[in-house]
Amino acid sequence: MIDQSTINRIIDAANIVDVVSEYVTLRRAGASYKGLCPFHDDKTPSFYVNPARGICKCFSCGKGGNAVHFVMEQEQLSYYEALRFLARKYGIEIQERELTQEERRNQNERESMFAVNEWASLYFHDTLLHTDDGRSIGLAYFRNRGFRDDIIEKFRLGYSLDAWDAMAKTALQRGYKEDYLLRTGLAYKRDNGQVNDKYRGRVIFPWFSVSGKIVAFGGRVLDSRTKGVNQKYINSPESEIFHKSNELYGIFQAKRQMVKEDMVYMVEGYTDVISMHQCGIENVVANSGTALNNAQIRLIHRFTSNITLLYDGDDAGIHAALRGTDMLLADGMNVKVLLLPDGDDPDSFARKHNAAEFRQYVTQHQTDFIIFKVNLLIHEAGRDPRKRSELVSNILQSISVIPDEIVRASYIHECAELMQMDEQMLLRQCNKMRRDYLQKKKTEREREAQRQQHLEQRQQQSDPSLPTAPPPDSTDDVPPVLPDNFPPFDPERPTDNLPPDVPPPDIADAPPPTPSVMHLSHADQRFFGLERLLMMFIVRYGEQAINSIDAEGNNIQLPVAQFISDELAVDNLHFHHALYARMLDEAMAHIGDTGFVSNRFFLSHPDVDVSREASELVDDRYQLSKSQQITAESERLEEYVSHLLLDYKYNVVNEELQRLSRLLADPSVASDAQRCIEVMQQHAQMSGVKRKLARELGDRIIVK
Repeated sequence: MIDQSTINRIIDAANIVDVVSEYVTLRRAGASYKGLCPFHDDKTPSFYVNPARGICKCFSCGKGGNAVHFVMEQEQLSYYEALRFLARKYGIEIQERELTQEERRNQNERESMFAVNEWASLYFHDTLLHTDDGRSIGLAYFRNRGFRDDIIEKFRLGYSLDAWDAMAKTALQRGYKEDYLLRTGLAYKRDNGQVNDKYRGRVIFPWFSVSGKIVAFGGRVLDSRTKGVNQKYINSPESEIFHKSNELYGIFQAKRQMVKEDMVYMVEGYTDVISMHQCGIENVVANSGTALNNAQIRLIHRFTSNITLLYDGDDAGIHAALRGTDMLLADGMNVKVLLLPDGDDPDSFARKHNAAEFRQYVTQHQTDFIIFKVNLLIHEAGRDPRKRSELVSNILQSISVIPDEIVRASYIHECAELMQMDEQMLLRQCNKMRRDYLQKKKTEREREAQRQQHLEQRQQQSDPSLPTAPPPDSTDDVPPVLPDNFPPFDPERPTDNLPPDVPPPDIADAPPPTPSVMHLSHADQRFFGLERLLMMFIVRYGEQAINSIDAEGNNIQLPVAQFISDELAVDNLHFHHALYARMLDEAMAHIGDTGFVSNRFFLSHPDVDVSREASELVDDRYQLSKSQQITAESERLEEYVSHLLLDYKYNVVNEELQRLSRLLADPSVASDAQRCIEVMQQHAQMSGVKRKLARELGDRIIVK
């Protein structure tokens, strides 16, 4: 386990702009940076990075946090994996403490699978370079393909011995569990219980994730054995760490050059990528036989909007160029097609040319995809009117998915000239297809939302303790009542998930509430907004002192966190939101520590739920407007916190009154005289508390 001082060093060293730039092309926007969100299908930049606060945030999908959270989400790592990732990046030595038995049991299984894959890739690579069979068979194969030693090292190519269990036996001897060998697909188990190597006798192509972690392997049977073999290549199976449809071979080695040149070449196979790297073209990735999908497109779009599809010049290559391109266009990509001379694939063509010759050929022969498609289909349709009609519909369908209206209009104009057709007629038909396309997408989103809602309802039925989120169009989503001079929220920031407005109270004196009447459900979400505001003050200013009064009436100073905790404890109240309750408890446990700084403590907290929520609460989305931001002046801080606490207590009392009113309307209570009197007394008591709180809140609440 990484100790807290090391965690603090890692977080302090991690430059959020530097970290995010590894995955997202960022452009300066004032004091911040922005780019396309890497976590959802983003068409316009909605992902912002704030270097001053050290956090990032997508204002569309809501994901973000500090550098650790970003790496966790991007690489699907655990909290400690992400810390180690950043420690390696910044050269920080990790001081770890011994794990407890429980922590060992709870260690992330994904981490174990990554560890097995990392070891296996090094094992295969070492076998290739340092065993007789590896050099005479595997290395000889790669050198016959023309691969230099530096390229073999760059892609960590390897070889698996032609033995039933050479790798599996070595892995087990090194202490790696059989379960992880099977789940990663490195081995399989026979009926007799023997664990055998999956890739025996094959050369190995490791798959690197964007960050360089080994997620899978591809194994190729050697040329002398390919005759009669159904599968020349076999790949790792789908697992917790590998989904082939979400990965692109070569993305780790290509990403920097993709950003530098602002374009990428898409090819089909491993050797295409490797040969192009060897000839000097590094911004190249392969989809390795899978149909191009949205996840892969989003992965590319993080680094560039320009893609050239590189295929063989034969019929198979031509039709391969047509697959999946509408999805690229719909994502706003600028798509070009390059067909190589007949008889050449990217692998063979790259081996015949250097980088300058390759780029010159690209410049002279690549074609805009829409124009390529028009020329291709016109040639296929010939003079057949029906085929030409189908051709027009096919081309317009591709144009209609392009999000930019100007680009669509430009393509329509060019197609009208190429096909000698009326431009306005093509434009009308394209607009109709565009409307149909958007309606189809809307229907798909609605169906997906209904499906998710159905799944959540089933989950709620199976576990009633789970809170139910309010619907997006709920009329309850309005700000809480705050004092007239309370700094308003920035109107440009969303204020979702806030509680309903407070209804007007009656006025009279009453004693303080007693604990016995506070029967509020912990799952009640109506207090979420006010609790979030209180927790925001605890995270941002928890250690700052404000004025208070002790039990003897003396003026004292208390830290904000303790002031809030004491005020809640006086009335035997607690946060309904379990995470906030835990965060307040932790603040109280450490408030007396030397050098305690609340926001630093929570942002570097080892519990990812805590640190992620803390990053949300210090984010600008929840920041007060710049003209009204809180300063270090304790008087104003005391005023804001005090008013929020009064609002919170008022809401709690009002909810209790509603509960008691429902009880009085219950026939079973109304028919029980003793029970009815008890409830009426409690109601009267709560009404008095409500009136007292209303008086303290002042004229800002309208009184009947």
